[in-house]
Formats: sequence, C-alpha cells, structure tokens
Amino acid sequence: MPKKRSSGGRSKGGKGRSGMVQCSYCGALVPRDKAKRVTRWTSLVDSRLLKELQQQGARISRERTTKYLCISCAVHRGVVKVRGKEERKSRPRRRRR
Repeated sequence: MPKKRSSGGRSKGGKGRSGMVQCSYCGALVPRDKAKRVTRWTSLVDSRLLKELQQQGARISRERTTKYLCISCAVHRGVVKVRGKEERKSRPRRRRR
C-alpha cells in the first residue's frame, strides 16, 4: 500500500514510542507527537471591562490554556486545513507574531 506521508503524520523521528494525550474536544487518545497543540492566553475578566480597567492603569493577569486536538477535531475546527497531494509534500511555513 502506498505511503501518504513520509513522516506517517507524526513528528516522532527516531525516538521510539511517544506518550499519549487526550483530545480536549472528543476525548480520543492520540500520540503526543501527532496531536495538534493550541495554546491561547485567556483573561478571566470580560473583554469590555478589561479595556476599561487597562485604561485606568490596572494590570490584569492572564492564564495560558493549552489544548491538544486529534487530527479530525483540528480539521473540523479549522486549526489545520486539508491539503492536496503535491501540497502535502512541502511543509507549511509557521506564522510568527
């Protein structure tokens, strides 16, 4: 059977077996190197109130939340896109902020 990706869809390399993580949305167990990790900074304060408090000089702490997504949930939520055969061979460039 032909191989779709040279990496097998993982970033394992020659490390052997990797640990499993649970998908944050569907609960599926996915290898850590195959799962898509999404990290966001979230504030515990409402966005309108946050803007007012910052204008007055208050410092509001934020919390970093990390979610692991299985491939099917990542495609469904638009974290990764389905790519064509030729486009799959090249690695997409990462956006830097």
